[in-house]
Amino acid sequence: MTPEAMADIHAQAFSTTRAWSVAEFRDLIAQPGTVIAGDDRAFALLRVTLDEAEVLTIATAPAHRRKGLARSVLSKAEQTAQAKGATAVFLEVAEDNAAARALYAQAGYTQIGRRPGYYLPKDAAPVAALVLRKALTRS
Repeated sequence: MTPEAMADIHAQAFSTTRAWSVAEFRDLIAQPGTVIAGDDRAFALLRVTLDEAEVLTIATAPAHRRKGLARSVLSKAEQTAQAKGATAVFLEVAEDNAAARALYAQAGYTQIGRRPGYYLPKDAAPVAALVLRKALTRS
């Protein structure tokens, strides 16, 4: 995936918050341990450091939601992170993002923390982030 495609999907998916720029995606992709799974409809971006992975962002273009794409790209990214040595993966999700929370719950993530006021939506009150974790086990 190109940084341009990622920025476009991210802008569509996160229209109520600040979307990430092409330059930000380019910089992230260039970092060691970066994992990308997806296509021009949905993608997951993770970073592996030693034995931990972090979901930096996951986005699905609105026209392609409710088709299982987020679940698929997340699973593929987790498999790649595990192949790179990750034994656990972490992420933050907005407390009010019911769809994402359902996705992560179905994927086996559990809440391990909460960060009040972490997200700053456009023209809205700050929203807490829930910190989630999933063990990556060999099947």
